Amino acid sequence: MSARLRLPGGDVTLVAGPVPEATGEWTRTAYAAAHVVADPLAEADPWLDAPIDWDRTLAFREHLWSLGLGVAESMDTAQRGMGLDWPTSLELIRRSMEIAGPAGHLIASGAGTDHLAPGPDVTVEDVIRAYEEQCEAVEATGSRVILMASRALARAATGPEDYQRVYSRVLSGLQKPAILHWLGEMFDPALEGYWGSSDHMAAMDTALSVIADNAAKVDGIKISLLSAEKEISMRRRLPEGVLMYTGDDFNYPELIEGDEEGHSHALLGIFDPIAGAACRALSNLAKGDREAYHAAFAPTVPLARHIFKAPTRFYKTGVVFLAYLTGHQDHFTMIGGQESTRSTRHLADIVRMANDARLFTDPDLAAARARPVFAARGVEA
Repeated sequence: MSARLRLPGGDVTLVAGPVPEATGEWTRTAYAAAHVVADPLAEADPWLDAPIDWDRTLAFREHLWSLGLGVAESMDTAQRGMGLDWPTSLELIRRSMEIAGPAGHLIASGAGTDHLAPGPDVTVEDVIRAYEEQCEAVEATGSRVILMASRALARAATGPEDYQRVYSRVLSGLQKPAILHWLGEMFDPALEGYWGSSDHMAAMDTALSVIADNAAKVDGIKISLLSAEKEISMRRRLPEGVLMYTGDDFNYPELIEGDEEGHSHALLGIFDPIAGAACRALSNLAKGDREAYHAAFAPTVPLARHIFKAPTRFYKTGVVFLAYLTGHQDHFTMIGGQESTRSTRHLADIVRMANDARLFTDPDLAAARARPVFAARGVEA
């Protein structure tokens, strides 16, 4: 089964890939940071409002759970702080938990300070209260907390000691151990200098000190610095029992595989569009078939590096574009109008690379959906 598609830079023949399915027990914990589906017919201003298609958004989470993946809810992949506000995020967490809780699905949800606008008058105590408000609301749903990096803290903190103070206070009040999230400035420029230093290795020392002081309240840490070397360095210094969740959408195969000194688990935005391939890879790893593990992941890496290329914060456009092409939503419209953040050639290369990774289970559908997108951008069918 195949379909021909005209793209800028040359035509491509889309070929059918394997149908994703749950494939068994894994030796790694794996969360997919899931995107949200906008309601394209809502009477709303896309740059100002965040109308959600709840049915499609929740159906996509059920798709991820059906494959064995956990869902990292209301994170940056869901345009948190980039179109998705805190009240809507909490509603999304509540709705996801209504499905996940009774079924026993794996879920963890973002709590941050995005309802507190950074500014010169915002204090560290204000940041603590904002974190505590969101953490209490998330835990009230029954979800584990992912403690998201705070733009307000990055602005208010005067040094590493403020990070120590904030995280110790907030973690001490949690009911369950949290997953910390160190989101690098390549994902969000407002987080430059997080943990009190623009030097990632100095910042790492502070983060590790926070974890060591609060280890009983920390399930793990997800770092998103797009550096395998930095992640491995931090992973080897974590206290016993604290997990490393890779957020490295460039180097995930080798980081999840690990080495003689340990391995990373996964909490990745790229697992949203490559869920089926990720499941095959993790199942092969669990069986000890490392050749098949790498064979499943290898063709997805060029796609991931392309989707997450600089400016990395625009990666959500590629994620949603693939959800549209693969039938998980019936339009290519994003909250915040962010479908416009990538070029026509960028989207064309996503199609080519996704085809190489065999992500299109229905080539005819993918081609039929791609054509009007490219036609609207000046590419003749």
